[in-house]
Amino acid sequence: MAIPVAQSNLSMKPQLQNSLPPSSPAPSRPRRCWLLWWWSGLGLAAVLISCGTVSQTVMAPPQIPGATYVGSDVCATCHDKISESFATADHARLQALGTNAIDMGCESCHGPGSLHVDTVGGRNTIINPRKSPETCFKCHLAQRGQFNLPYHHPVLEERINCADCHDPHKGRAVKGGSTSLEGQNDVCFKCHTQQRGPFVFEHEALREGCTYCHNPHGSINPKLLKVRNANLCLQCHFQRQTASGQVLIGGVLHSGVTGPGTGFLSRGTCWSAGCHEAVHGSQVSPSIRF
Repeated sequence: MAIPVAQSNLSMKPQLQNSLPPSSPAPSRPRRCWLLWWWSGLGLAAVLISCGTVSQTVMAPPQIPGATYVGSDVCATCHDKISESFATADHARLQALGTNAIDMGCESCHGPGSLHVDTVGGRNTIINPRKSPETCFKCHLAQRGQFNLPYHHPVLEERINCADCHDPHKGRAVKGGSTSLEGQNDVCFKCHTQQRGPFVFEHEALREGCTYCHNPHGSINPKLLKVRNANLCLQCHFQRQTASGQVLIGGVLHSGVTGPGTGFLSRGTCWSAGCHEAVHGSQVSPSIRF
């Protein structure tokens, strides 16, 4: 009986071997070399990209056909008052070491000044950033994009210019605040006079500054708001929801199952639903209403 068992085991081996899935053939040597070169090239490209990426703003100074750079010291012979205060300006922190330093300073924004000097201040021989924001956009790329958003201050339309709100020659680039006698909001109030006040019932957000709610360069939201609808207000005004489904904002019922205030939130935004339309301040209502 032992011999038939042994024969049956031997007869099973070919069947078991044939039932196994065929293994994938090993890649040939040329294919392995090609894959190695491909991954090596990809790694080299990543290294080159990382080495070519810098953490500082890189820009090319504006050019004027036929003009060469003369240095800021030459500019100071006529523009002495601007030159004296420029050391306090944020823009004065721009530095270029070595032989590149002559291209920085006044001419980094106004272009090479040799023709301007030779013609003793002749017209159209120097770049005036007040006439075009393109000079500012060479460094401030993010602001260029913001001015192309649906809602923006009319800088691209040439109704105002960067220098109306920023001082490139003295102190902080943003006018107002810091050691200036002029408050930061005063820059906005020069045009937006109705929002200046004083108000009997002020909106405390004004103490934080106009830019707490508005993006002055541009926004996807109307009125240059940083956040759309009631979400802007809820950044400060805490919302609490009870177990019964009621929503309280500032301790006042704004939405709930029944009772007054049930439909406040469904009417629209806080300032357009007929509740808090005087968002900058009110003379008659502590709820900042007209």
